[in-house]
Amino acid sequence: MPRKVKIILNPMADMGHAWQVARDLRVIASEHGNADWSGTVYPGHAIELARQAGEQGYDMVIAMGGDGTVHEVINGLMQIPEERRPILGVVPVGSGNDFAHAIGLPKQSDHALAHALSGLPSSVDLGLMTDEHGRKEYFDNTIGMGFDTVVTIRSHRIPVLRGFFIYLVAVLQTIILNHDPAHVHIETDRESWDDTVLMTTLCNGGREGGGFVLSPESSMTDSTLEFITVRKVSRAMMFRLLPEFLKGTHMRFTKQIRMGSCQKFSLTSDRPLYIHADGEILTSFGSNLRKVSIEVLPNALQVVKG
Repeated sequence: MPRKVKIILNPMADMGHAWQVARDLRVIASEHGNADWSGTVYPGHAIELARQAGEQGYDMVIAMGGDGTVHEVINGLMQIPEERRPILGVVPVGSGNDFAHAIGLPKQSDHALAHALSGLPSSVDLGLMTDEHGRKEYFDNTIGMGFDTVVTIRSHRIPVLRGFFIYLVAVLQTIILNHDPAHVHIETDRESWDDTVLMTTLCNGGREGGGFVLSPESSMTDSTLEFITVRKVSRAMMFRLLPEFLKGTHMRFTKQIRMGSCQKFSLTSDRPLYIHADGEILTSFGSNLRKVSIEVLPNALQVVKG
């Protein structure tokens, strides 16, 4: 029996180019014969649309956009009981497309849509963050605190560039303008320690920002998260580490970087935490959030992978 499919499009993804891409893909969707379209019109709308699709009995929800669209769709799908939760498909038409990269999807949007409509699903792990006020947020790829969140904030303020170059410019700006380490206490299910850090990121997938390889060994099917902290270092060292993160060879800088794996992770900071999840800003300048807990949810979602 053909799947009943809902396609959720973020027309503003990739600086508005997603709308043009979607227009060209309607023929592929119509050949499937049972796909309905919905477009997002405000932040968080994809969460509502995905939840409604599950409540209305759709078998599959396809996120057509960037990592932020996928993030919202996943947070909507996770509100549906597991036995009725739709399969996730992804058509990457965003700036970074890191989740699509992690699950091996075709880069060409027409190939990705055809694959989503016909491919077989398999399970992936998700992460779940709970903050000190009880707010919960699911993430599929990475969740970061500190430096990479400021990079994400800055990337949203760069109106000219597209793709990976947005994040590269934002990284350079953040190194120069936001060198602000925090004293933190970290506990995992395996160890605990205190440190002074510029950045803390937990990885379900290996890459963020469209090309920064934070955790080359990460897998979305191993029931663990990898963490990485960048300790207090000079701006000059941050510039030195930049090409290492692009190549995924930063692990050898053991004095500056700490890495490990866990199933549960908590962090308490002496100053407000700036947090992103899959590139979506959860807390920004002006927040006073100082403690979060994070855990992995094994085999949480059925996804059509590449």
